[in-house]
Amino acid sequence: MTPYILVVEDEDALATLLDYNLMKEGFRIERAADGEEALLKISEEAPDLVVLDWMLPKVSGVEVCRQIRAGTETRRTPVIMLTARSEEADKIRGLETGADDYVVKPFAMSELVARIRALLRRTRPELLDERLEYGDLLLDRARHRVTRSGQDVHLGPTEYRLLDFLMQRPGRVFSRERLLDAVWGANTYVELRTVDVHVGRLRKALRKPNSPDLIRTVRSAGYALDADV
Repeated sequence: MTPYILVVEDEDALATLLDYNLMKEGFRIERAADGEEALLKISEEAPDLVVLDWMLPKVSGVEVCRQIRAGTETRRTPVIMLTARSEEADKIRGLETGADDYVVKPFAMSELVARIRALLRRTRPELLDERLEYGDLLLDRARHRVTRSGQDVHLGPTEYRLLDFLMQRPGRVFSRERLLDAVWGANTYVELRTVDVHVGRLRKALRKPNSPDLIRTVRSAGYALDADV
């Protein structure tokens, strides 16, 4: 699954530069030009990391960071604060607000990318791993290949993305709405039953004789990659 980064920056030239360079590095990028828009986007789909400007219109970067830390779904989301402020007291305030890192403008893009990867490696290592393993199930991102007990599992593109997402968080139950956002995209409008159809196809493809299904249905809650393999 491609790491999703929300870039919150009101300077259009810098936002465009960040967008271009981070996409080139293989990240999925969304942009917000002010704090209010950032909070709306975060409520629609929790990012894997936020690059956040300190000085923003409507809602400040400091307040956005506070609200990220207060959210149930986002309290562990890594935040890198971008700012022109270089005073030690300002850095301390940013970190005390909940930022994980602090980058002073102007900065080298290579440094920012390195800090992003370091944070993701610490907080969400599964997003950067080339191979995901769960029991006898292996998903090899580099080769775009899935095997179970050494045998190839043939999946369509949607089933592959669905499995990738579930393998990042085995045992956790995800609602149909959350799976739609993560696999199809927050701005894609498809019916909830579409999730059921693709989960059914994935379950059938993974099925092995005399073994329990790896995909568990939790009534009125959603689906999970079963923890008991």
